[in-house]
Formats: sequence, C-alpha cells, structure tokens
Amino acid sequence: MIILGIDPGLRTTGFGVIEKHGAKLRYVASGTIKTGLEGALPPRLKVILHGVSEIIATYRPACSAIEKVFVNVNPQSTLLLGQARGAAITALVSADLDVAEYTAVQVKQAVVGTGKAAKPQVQDMVARLLKLPGLPGTDAADALGVAICHAHSIDTLSLLGTLSPDMQALRMKNSRLVS
Repeated sequence: MIILGIDPGLRTTGFGVIEKHGAKLRYVASGTIKTGLEGALPPRLKVILHGVSEIIATYRPACSAIEKVFVNVNPQSTLLLGQARGAAITALVSADLDVAEYTAVQVKQAVVGTGKAAKPQVQDMVARLLKLPGLPGTDAADALGVAICHAHSIDTLSLLGTLSPDMQALRMKNSRLVS
C-alpha cells in the first residue's frame, strides 16, 4: 500500500511517499512544493493544489494523511496555514483519496516515541526507520513522519471499522472516560 503524507505550509509544503508491506515500511519519495515568499494568496494556493495533484498522479497512493493545524500565537498565521492545508486537502479528496489527520504531537509520538521531540529528532528517526542514506529536509521529514504515523495507525483504524456501530459507540464512550 502506498501512503502519501503531507506537511502543509504556505511557503513550503512537504510531501512524503512510503510503501507499507505488512509491518515493513519502504521509502518511495519525498520533497517540497515551494510557493515562493511573496505574492498574492490565491496563486500560491493554486501552486499547492497543482503540486499535490502532480504527486498523486505520479505515485498513485492508496491513501493519504495530513498534519492538523495548530493554533499559533498569531491568528493570521493560523488562518493562512489553514488555507494552505485546505488547498492540499482539496487535491487529495479530488483524487478520491481517504484523508487521515494527525496532530504534530501524534506524529512525533509515532516516529520518535515522545510528543515533545524536536525537528532534528524527527529527521533522524525518519531516516533510521526508512533506512535513508542521509537526513531529509525538515518539511519532507515531517511529511514522511505523517505517512509513517498513518502506516502505524492503519491496522487499528481498519479494526475499528469492522466493529459494529454499537461497539464503536461503546469504545468512544470508554475512551472519553479514560481521557
């Protein structure tokens, strides 16, 4: 199964493509979509939309995952990031891909083992997990981390999908009591 991970950003959107065979993960590709530092917002969103669409056409993923937006100190930055994320999600759903969403803490937890990991730790662990010859750039590493997080979650998510609606409701109720 080929999984596409996206780390959205208005200036630079990272992407990572991995293949999952059982419990084994294999690196396929990664990189960034750069929109430029200046310019009007709509053309930059178009670059993200078309860039993600090209990646989908090239690698034909079976599913996708994207990092959730967190609230920054600056609300304007959060809104802009949300729009970049929306452009990427639009490309994903336009290609009929399922889109899973993970917080940065969830991704770090899945890749490094702690939700408070620094970017260099994520880069290092992504390189180790995928047996890369060097460290990927930070945006590409984050996107590969999103894909790895989803690869680890797929089996659990598919198990939950086989539960009856009554059992799913019971699990949800129990998980709220625990948290």
